[in-house]
Amino acid sequence: MNIVFMGTPDFAVPILKALDERYNILALITQPDRKIGRKQTLQEPPTKRYAKSQNIPIFQPQKVAHIRAAILALKPDIIITAAFGQFLPTALITAPPYGAINVHASLLPDLRGGAPIQRAIERGYQKTGVTIMEMAQAMDAGAIIAQAKIDIAEDETNESLFEKLSHLGTKLLLETLPKYINQELIPHEQDHQKATYAYNIKRAEERLDLMRPAIDIERKIRAFYKEPATYIQLPDGPLKIFKAKWVKTDNKSAPSVVIDVTKDGPLIQCGQDGLVLLEVQPAGKARMSAKQYMNGKGKKTLAPGTKLG
Repeated sequence: MNIVFMGTPDFAVPILKALDERYNILALITQPDRKIGRKQTLQEPPTKRYAKSQNIPIFQPQKVAHIRAAILALKPDIIITAAFGQFLPTALITAPPYGAINVHASLLPDLRGGAPIQRAIERGYQKTGVTIMEMAQAMDAGAIIAQAKIDIAEDETNESLFEKLSHLGTKLLLETLPKYINQELIPHEQDHQKATYAYNIKRAEERLDLMRPAIDIERKIRAFYKEPATYIQLPDGPLKIFKAKWVKTDNKSAPSVVIDVTKDGPLIQCGQDGLVLLEVQPAGKARMSAKQYMNGKGKKTLAPGTKLG
């Protein structure tokens, strides 16, 4: 089996590795290197680092359509994608003998789009999963080949669920691929009327809205952990929030007011109930416990009675 694999983030690495151990990977197609952080350091995609270690040919087009001919010249039996981040031209979907299939981190048709893991946590889902699907021109709208479910823990973060779903997707793909090739599985169309969407995270979403119920805010903090992370705005800059817990309050204070400093950290009144900050990162500083922060600058910036912006 000759495979062209398309994928970019950590989620795709175990899938690529497992396929590489069993089949012939003709090439990896991944996103270009990106500048990250304050220092704008150029960083390679995780899949590229693995491919380099195994001498797998690598392509990094701005648009996969630009290298369509080069991919077809490799004569893949099938194209497999996982968190690639680009639409495939029709020729790449139809030309390989077994077409193109995708590993998607949700139970389609629910949570189509680029951020299904984050949105599942943010929206308070108790279950999610992975779907192996045939590629189509519409976003995540192809026929379903196989699915597997997983529970979402109460303290689940973006990071922990990414890892769980990556390994679940790898296992499901390895079980599914031989059966699909041998036509032992018949893909079925999605119920498009039931489709929901998990659009990519926008920068404006990273700022916490303290007018929201505390339970919603706590879910968002876990959904955006560690990257891109959420924050509240203080007079001296943003304070990133990596961990918090919501608690019942009967306080009559207006939302966004610091109403107490607990043994764990400051308690902020939200639109409903309160949020105790547990782990934070001040601008230009390292991550620390909220308790450490309150022993320093936090005494002033998050003192009881402070109204946050």
